[in-house]
Amino acid sequence: MGKQYIGYIGSYTKKESQGVYRFTLDTEKKQITNVEVAANLDNPTYLTISNNNQYVYAVSKEGEQGGITAFTINDETGTLDRINSQATDDSAPCHVSVDRENQLVVTANYHTKQVEAFLTNEDGSLQPPKAIEHEGNGPHERQEKPHLHFAGYTPDEQYVVVVDLGSDTITTYRPDGDVLQEVSVLTVKPGSGPRHIAFHPKASYAYVMTELSNEVIVLKYHEKEGTFEEVQYISTLPGDFNENSQGSAIHLSSDGKFVYAGNRGHNSIAIYRIKEDYTVEFLEWTHTEGDWPRDFVLDPTEQFIVAANQESGTLVLFERDQEKGTLTLLQKDVQAPEAVCVKFLNY
Repeated sequence: MGKQYIGYIGSYTKKESQGVYRFTLDTEKKQITNVEVAANLDNPTYLTISNNNQYVYAVSKEGEQGGITAFTINDETGTLDRINSQATDDSAPCHVSVDRENQLVVTANYHTKQVEAFLTNEDGSLQPPKAIEHEGNGPHERQEKPHLHFAGYTPDEQYVVVVDLGSDTITTYRPDGDVLQEVSVLTVKPGSGPRHIAFHPKASYAYVMTELSNEVIVLKYHEKEGTFEEVQYISTLPGDFNENSQGSAIHLSSDGKFVYAGNRGHNSIAIYRIKEDYTVEFLEWTHTEGDWPRDFVLDPTEQFIVAANQESGTLVLFERDQEKGTLTLLQKDVQAPEAVCVKFLNY
């Protein structure tokens, strides 16, 4: 018997998008339906959903200000009801995460060089943030200064991890309330431009997608110390591909067997098998049937993957072979204007 799962889409609103959208995945009919506006908001490019499915925290722009907006999820309609915003006279962040207890929201800002930490109140609203500014640069033309692209938690939530494309660094912080104390900095290959990180669900390893060099980096993670060490670099592109492509999202299956990495430009998801030593071997590429796959997500059953093509404004549905890791196209050209990120409710 199939089930219906609700997902949310973050987007740019530079063209026709109106903000945050919601959609339904019908696992019996194997199709995406009911893409509709959940909240009117400017440039909610990234969002995160609280573990208890009560709150959504979305990147937002308000006039000349940028920040984060907190919402409650309306149980009856699935729409989002605004609680409050915290914004400053600057660019909006590009990534947001929240801990499992819904106590601390953290953001990474590509433009301002800052990681910010927001304590929440009991009603889910946000307090003003505490900020830390990164320093550094790299050899690539886009690395003239820090460009933070990810802020999230280690699996045990003892640390916050910040991935900085501009300075080729992965920094761990220990949160103390809303104060982030730096613990460790790993500098990866110069010019690689690390973007997002995903942790192995069962072992002390993590997998980083680089935007500039289009590689997956396998890292050994030392949980007690909050430190990383490099294990492997592997390309996400064919050796003969010379056009513009930029790495995007990276996700793992919860059985710890497969890594999926997005290529914007090559317009594909690269699929890797995780070996016994937690390094990866390449399996195949799957075309995303659209332009500029900014993000994708495994559904709660992990039988499906939903990809978001930003430039073509479409969602694409794939069926996932859970033994082989491979993807089969089910549905394409589902309209989702300027889609940037996709998240399912927690089931």
